[in-house]
Amino acid sequence: MKPTLAAAQLRGSLTQYLTTTYALADDDTRRALERFLGDPESGIFRGPYLRIRTPFHQAGAGWERCLEWRPGFTPWRHQARAWQRLSTLGGRDAEPTLVTTGTGSGKTESFLVPVLDHCRRQKALGRRGVKAVLLYPMNALATDQAGRISDFLALPDLAQVTAGLYIGDRPDTDFRRVMTRREDIRATPPDVLITNYKMLDLLLQRGEDRDLWRDADVTYVVLDEFHTYDGAQGTDVAMLLRRLATAVGAARPGRPLGRICPVATSAPLGEGRSGAPSQGILDVARQVFGMPFPADAVIGAERMSA
Repeated sequence: MKPTLAAAQLRGSLTQYLTTTYALADDDTRRALERFLGDPESGIFRGPYLRIRTPFHQAGAGWERCLEWRPGFTPWRHQARAWQRLSTLGGRDAEPTLVTTGTGSGKTESFLVPVLDHCRRQKALGRRGVKAVLLYPMNALATDQAGRISDFLALPDLAQVTAGLYIGDRPDTDFRRVMTRREDIRATPPDVLITNYKMLDLLLQRGEDRDLWRDADVTYVVLDEFHTYDGAQGTDVAMLLRRLATAVGAARPGRPLGRICPVATSAPLGEGRSGAPSQGILDVARQVFGMPFPADAVIGAERMSA
């Protein structure tokens, strides 16, 4: 896509839409509207604006030590920090993590790489069942991420790891390595379950979905776009996660999610923030997931200086 051509096409489409919507009979008024829409100095369109950012810091030597399977690229420093927290290599417990880096910073890889590494290791030990639940606020986001996960699972080292996309409507796209048929997902529960919070609510209630949780050993639950779970919706999701932990036998007294490691991602929560994370972010995460989030649980972007 060429930005200049795309901008011109968008401007033309919006202008046509507005002039058609406000079809004015008076010639003078109509011409005034056209001048407002088309004037390069005082019209409705401004710019173009260019935002320049410095590159992210790359991870230093030794980042490989926290993973058994590696994705084939050198991570950014913030990705390596997330991998260190979420790794289960050597029997260590994954730690609660909140990734607040911006769009295009590799938030998905920040949690997906250690999740797939864990699933690969568990599958090699013969352990079946759901090991990670990825929750997205919209079906479009879930479907998009299913495509990215399918590409990862096409790698030879991840041939034994499985994933399933379970949303309200069966997606139009068939993925090479992600199951989309409900019958298949129920019959052979995937290592990674991709869904949304409304569908997860049904999956914990319906009798026909009971087999999906057979042999489940959920280690991770990921909330994408964490900033959208506020107010009543945040309360609903908090209770839903507690029901999930109870259903798979993970809950413990005083720790609602038990051994399940919570992960949340949000670009807006990290915008305009520098230095230590605000206590408000940590408090919301603690309330939703029912466990403390220390200050170092928040992973922000680390860019080079000019």
